[in-house]
Amino acid sequence: MDLDSQESGGAHRELPAGGKATPHPRLRLHRAFTSIYLPDARSVIVYVPPGYDDEPERTYPVLYMHDGQNLFDPRTSFIAGRTWQMREQTDAAIDAGEVEPLIIVGIYNTGDRRLAEYTHERDWERGGGEADNYGLLLTRELMPWIEQRYRVRTGRDATGLGGSSLGGLVTLFLGLSQAQHFGRLAALSPSVWWNHKSILGYVNEHAPQLWERPRLWLDVGDREGARTLRDAEHLARRLKANGWRTGETLHFERVHGGTHDEASWAARVRPMLRFLFPGKDRSAPCSKAHL
Repeated sequence: MDLDSQESGGAHRELPAGGKATPHPRLRLHRAFTSIYLPDARSVIVYVPPGYDDEPERTYPVLYMHDGQNLFDPRTSFIAGRTWQMREQTDAAIDAGEVEPLIIVGIYNTGDRRLAEYTHERDWERGGGEADNYGLLLTRELMPWIEQRYRVRTGRDATGLGGSSLGGLVTLFLGLSQAQHFGRLAALSPSVWWNHKSILGYVNEHAPQLWERPRLWLDVGDREGARTLRDAEHLARRLKANGWRTGETLHFERVHGGTHDEASWAARVRPMLRFLFPGKDRSAPCSKAHL
């Protein structure tokens, strides 16, 4: 039976773990998360690592991911049956000792309003520009709500944010504008092109204000198009010019054969997690080719 609750920031209807709601018992689905900052309700799917229920005193770092319906469940993904395989990839990395056990929160996008929520500036032709409000939903509503229900560590160093394409763009923006909340960022195939590449200027403007650079994974497939590849390389150079250090706070990778789709992003999950949330085994290389 569904559990209904009314709280600050909106109403949220929860479903029990496992069963028909999710494809695995360690994936917990929460439906209809509403916000005072944005009009549309959205589902949230939460991955908990192996052993989570057996160690009630243990706390975990947390990674918030955009486009949550594409991460775990083949029934909800943008292209049916094709996901990031994020549970399988994360389980394998944890089991191998490559990655610290962590909680992953997948935030579903809202379909037609995805572009608006994932862009930081309004484009005169395409619209958009609601990423500030999306960031308020995350930091003032969703994150406290997750912290009440899951044993996540709080604080910047234990909190990550990630996504691909426009999800990578909004990760970069919020990683700078909300730097006090996010110490680990994953921008896969980011849409640097948005609004005449305005994110590059945003990096120049806001990076000098940061007291500490967040740890940042940036990648792009070499089969995503020449413009996308050039844009990502330009962004990597801009980040290094603004204080990110390769191998320490920045990992940039040109993925050989990488394309702009869930199957390619799935192959990048494990090395991305190794860089952002390294476990006991830190000897495995993060990449085969990087700038």
